[in-house]
Amino acid sequence: MFSSIKNKIQNKKILILGFGKEGRASLKFLRKYFQGNEVAVADSNADLRYNIDEKLLKDTNFYLGDSYLKEIDNYDLIIKSPGIPASLLNGKVSSKKITSQTDLFLTQFRDRVIGVTGTKGKSTTSSLIYYILMNKFENVHLVGNIGIPPFDLIEEIKEDSKIVFEMSSHQLENITVSPHISVLLNLFEEHLDHYNGLAEYHSAKLNIMRFQKPGDLFIYNADDPLIQKAHKRIKTKGTLFPYSVSNDFEEGIFLKSGKIINVRGNKTSEFDFNNRQNLPGSHNLLNIMASVAVAKILRLDDPVIQEVVPYFKGLPHRLEYIGEFKGIHFYNDSIATIPEATIEAVKTLKSVDTLILGGKDRGINYKILIDFIVGSDLKNVIFIGDAGKRIYDGIIEKGGANDTKLFFIEEFDEISEIIRQNTQNGSICLLSPAAPSYDKFRNFEERGAAFKKIAENL
Repeated sequence: MFSSIKNKIQNKKILILGFGKEGRASLKFLRKYFQGNEVAVADSNADLRYNIDEKLLKDTNFYLGDSYLKEIDNYDLIIKSPGIPASLLNGKVSSKKITSQTDLFLTQFRDRVIGVTGTKGKSTTSSLIYYILMNKFENVHLVGNIGIPPFDLIEEIKEDSKIVFEMSSHQLENITVSPHISVLLNLFEEHLDHYNGLAEYHSAKLNIMRFQKPGDLFIYNADDPLIQKAHKRIKTKGTLFPYSVSNDFEEGIFLKSGKIINVRGNKTSEFDFNNRQNLPGSHNLLNIMASVAVAKILRLDDPVIQEVVPYFKGLPHRLEYIGEFKGIHFYNDSIATIPEATIEAVKTLKSVDTLILGGKDRGINYKILIDFIVGSDLKNVIFIGDAGKRIYDGIIEKGGANDTKLFFIEEFDEISEIIRQNTQNGSICLLSPAAPSYDKFRNFEERGAAFKKIAENL
């Protein structure tokens, strides 16, 4: 069982680096199937030992706290968790020793994997692909950055399984194998606190197609100039399958007279999703096109695709309509952590009166967002956190934003009174922060939940 993984780890001393959800899944897997290997765990959290199953503690060394990297080079193989920056290991261990759960999983199952990545839209697209495929195939799994470590489902995988794998840049960093079907949605500026520059971040993303073989497929957004340059430079061995809202292809997926046209070989399919309500905006149209491309490659019938896509309701915290409270319509887009996502959200909703921005400052360029706000019809913009302060200062330096009221606040709860006093009845209040949440919240979900609570208690 798991012969390809066995070839990679047999007779090796293994260190699991990082003991969150994925690290725990790795330990359970190794303890069940590779009991002969010496296995240890290293994590910066010194208190982890008190929250670990006693069965997992048996015969496992733990290196916890400030010196957790001290023994790292004494192990033959490092299974690095996604949250550990590669820069922490520079000079401490050879890169040849570093692997990941993603790489081990792909080594065994890559022929059954549909990998999806991109700076934005990967959770929505992965979930939509999974939703569509569930209408034809009996054995479909959704794993990865969506919150499910692949090793947690490894026992359920069969010969005919279809595995939709949402892949973050962190999960793609150390792979040596690419998925059979790879989807690349977009490339923006993000995660600069984790990487040594934008090129390193993009390079990690591009691993999704870098190691493909003849017969594999690479589905990519042909409207993204960075992707266009990248695939020409790397030249994957997989077959290219582009999608676009502005160009036609002899083989690919594109728009024509408002309808999605999919052409592959001598077969052409046509889909009309113009009346969709659950996935609004041009960004979601691109996500739908990528999902339809996968579905047609896997030979789903056109009527099935046409019927099921409009029923997909999207995911929480992604342009999620919360409801109407005190005459104001509230939308939660807490997942938006880059300027482009925020701009797209405002354009999609059209009648945004109050916009809430800011959070942790990762050092990305906010010029495009500052210029957008200065030229917009927004009535109120609320700023919070270091990122919010930088955006606020940038707007002030430009002389303000016409008649837009600007509010800089210290605590998230302060938005309630500002919304109540300044937002017009019948208009929209939008949380689309253009920044991560880690300065005030554990994650974007917690931030979105806090926003929902404020809306409901307005």
